[in-house]
Amino acid sequence: QVQLVESGGELVQPGGSLRLSCVASGIAFNIASMGWYRQAPGKQRELVASITSGGDTDYAGSVKARFIISRDNAKNTLYLQMNSLKPEDTAVYYCHLHRIGSNWYDYWGQGTQVAVSS
Repeated sequence: QVQLVESGGELVQPGGSLRLSCVASGIAFNIASMGWYRQAPGKQRELVASITSGGDTDYAGSVKARFIISRDNAKNTLYLQMNSLKPEDTAVYYCHLHRIGSNWYDYWGQGTQVAVSS
């Protein structure tokens, strides 16, 4: 059974930093391609960052140079380091599994709330 469990969201002031974590179970994490999405109130869910099994990364333009996606295969954990946070980064952040090897999937975590406010 696939499980993705996010943590690390909280209230932070503008300019602050947070690190989100997503622990995966039930999958061959080391060959999985993963991503972080977010959904703000009244808006569509959007892709924030993605990482392949080989470590190639991609970012939305709005977070490039501020956010860093990474993975620790030994811990089956996906991370999102968020720096220089802005109020517009406020959203529920979701971990997503979309590929393992050559097979496509669509698994989501339950989400973790990030609020950026003074």
